[in-house]
Amino acid sequence: MPQHVDRWIDGYLDHLRVERGLGARTISAYACDLGQFVTLLGKRGHTVDGADLGAISAVLVELSGAGRSARSQARFLSSVRGLYKYLLQEGLLRASPMELVEAPRMGRKLPSLLSRDEVLRLLTAADVKEPRGLRDAAMIHTMYAAGLRVSELVELGLGDIDLRAGFVAAFGKGRKRRLVPLGELARDSLARYLSAVRGLWAKANEKRLFVTHRRAPMTRQGFWKLLKRYGRAAGITKNLTPHMLRHSFATHLLEGGADLRIVQTLLGHADISTTQIYTHVSADHLANMHQRYHPRGA
Repeated sequence: MPQHVDRWIDGYLDHLRVERGLGARTISAYACDLGQFVTLLGKRGHTVDGADLGAISAVLVELSGAGRSARSQARFLSSVRGLYKYLLQEGLLRASPMELVEAPRMGRKLPSLLSRDEVLRLLTAADVKEPRGLRDAAMIHTMYAAGLRVSELVELGLGDIDLRAGFVAAFGKGRKRRLVPLGELARDSLARYLSAVRGLWAKANEKRLFVTHRRAPMTRQGFWKLLKRYGRAAGITKNLTPHMLRHSFATHLLEGGADLRIVQTLLGHADISTTQIYTHVSADHLANMHQRYHPRGA
């Protein structure tokens, strides 16, 4: 496997683990699929960045004739499609041969969410009497208040927040900049972190907002680990991931009556169809409220 392709796949698998919260078994299956994909392409004289529709189709035909189940083939296709989507978003490729390959209709999985009570417990889990707790509380508050991706959170710079106006500037996929309002609790938490902690830990020329006690910028993996720890402390038994906070942010906004277009803008989705998955979750919430409170709902 070419070294750059090896790095690409490692980066994609890391993205699945940290940002999407996929388990070790699922990631292992994706890694096997992608390894087989690279091998089958190589037999035909192609690489990931040089494959065309014909080469992709030949690989899929070979898999179909090898006795793999329909579900296994669908997962293989999902692995390959996800890799190319990741490479496009990271600017490593300009076009994907998967754009013309039809995806099987397997149904779309609804996002996992935290309840409002679980979010409250998570937001208050850190010991804010300690420097590390102040920083961790500021990060969790900011992520939930603004619906940020974990990569957007850890890449925030000092110049990306305006506590007086109450906004944070996030740089999403494709380095697209968007302004998202911060609530009062998040602003207060950030202000305490900035006044009491960051000056002690950050190097003189450090531009990143969130840093560690080792005087280095916080990483995605570091935040993922601390979020897991606070989830356990808060009694949350779900497989807590950073992206779950973003899902919860969007759903709680819709449940509160926010317009779908507004939520799309706040999340930084280019296509509203990506945001529409949250309407299914919100519809379930409305149905439950109707059944609970309407005199003829039961």
